[in-house]
Amino acid sequence: MDRWLKASLDYIPRWLEFQMRQSEQPGCALALAHQDRLLLELSFGCADLRRGIPLTPRHCFRVASHSKSFTAAGIMKLRERGKLHLDDCAGRHVAGLHRSVAQVTISQLLSHSAGIVRDGTDIGQWMDRRPFLSAAELRADLTRPLIIEANTRFKYSNHAYGLLGLIIEALTGQPYTTWIKREVVEAAGLEETWPDLPLRRGTPVAHGHSAKLPLGRRVVIPGDNPTRGLAPATGFVSTAADLVRFFAQLSPSAKRSLLSAESRREMTRRHWGIPPSMEREYGLGISRGRIGDWEYFGHGGGFQGFITRTSVLPAQNLTLAVLTNAIDGQAHPWLEGVVHILRCFARRGAPPKRLSGWTGRWWSLWGVSDLVPVGDRVLVADPEAADPFAEASEIDIQGRDRGWIALAGGFASHGEEVRLLRNKKGAVVEVEIAGGRLLPEGRYAREMEMRYGRP
Repeated sequence: MDRWLKASLDYIPRWLEFQMRQSEQPGCALALAHQDRLLLELSFGCADLRRGIPLTPRHCFRVASHSKSFTAAGIMKLRERGKLHLDDCAGRHVAGLHRSVAQVTISQLLSHSAGIVRDGTDIGQWMDRRPFLSAAELRADLTRPLIIEANTRFKYSNHAYGLLGLIIEALTGQPYTTWIKREVVEAAGLEETWPDLPLRRGTPVAHGHSAKLPLGRRVVIPGDNPTRGLAPATGFVSTAADLVRFFAQLSPSAKRSLLSAESRREMTRRHWGIPPSMEREYGLGISRGRIGDWEYFGHGGGFQGFITRTSVLPAQNLTLAVLTNAIDGQAHPWLEGVVHILRCFARRGAPPKRLSGWTGRWWSLWGVSDLVPVGDRVLVADPEAADPFAEASEIDIQGRDRGWIALAGGFASHGEEVRLLRNKKGAVVEVEIAGGRLLPEGRYAREMEMRYGRP
């Protein structure tokens, strides 16, 4: 493992723990792997606020549209076996479709360019007002015409992936959940992943949660409803660790995979730009884009009470997943924040040992700052920010306890002195930055109470 990567793993948990406290999210799980080796697996908060159950890395989450990547992998596996072609029309394998739906290709279904309705004429399943569609109800919706002409733009559709599930069943003669569990989930070596509920008895499952408004408090959303005919689009249940194991295998350069390199290249390449900006792209069951100057591919998911995301950084051989169990979960900004931390350490390198004393979280009336040694300088990071290093001042260390701000923004304290203050035992107890004293959290909390009183 590169030294910069090891150094970044020390700060990622500190930053994410603060983000959890600040946002008052119920729970968050994170996993990060380099190549096929799991380097970091964390969990914060609760699996169920009502019962106060602590969240662990073994708790499964509803990972929703991650299901599409599993379904796409299943289709590519059938293609490798000569059971179908990507330019096959859907009607070749499934009867009873509307004429326009029957003419769309498997590739168009996979890339969300078929023009099929997103969720049907009654989307109450997404509001927890009705069960998810049965296979018969899905088929009934597919007797209606396309919403727009096929192959004209990216148009996301859960029904399109429901149709892909029907194609898998027609070609294999088995229920979708049975076949995909054996041929994709188990073939990938996953032990904490299921295509839909119910799960094996005794499996720990995180429950979802609402936002605080309009009730002024979060309520538990069980998230225990099977997705039936829409399992290929949104049914999957998994852990962060299993998701990184699976998505790492989809990288074209992966040493071990359930799919050929050619299939993986086809899945992860650009097929369509995603409107309106076109900065993000979609392949076959795979989303693509950039975080800074690093390219990624992967998928996200939104279920009642859950927001989740997994990304592979192929050039860096890194895969990470962030799972949250609230409808306003911060999985997307937190995953991108982790990538920003990784980018900073990759660019600047690991710090030398002489900077090891310049660390910790320090407080004042104006907020909180983290001292983080990166490369040959100490950065004054903002743990409240989505990118904690975006506007960080840089301290050039002049001695054991002294330095100066070698680089800062125009409104910050460029060029001024920084000091570490120690107690008689030699432990750092205060940090003085440009004349301002920053304290450990407990000491500053007591100072605030003395000055402003208790609530």
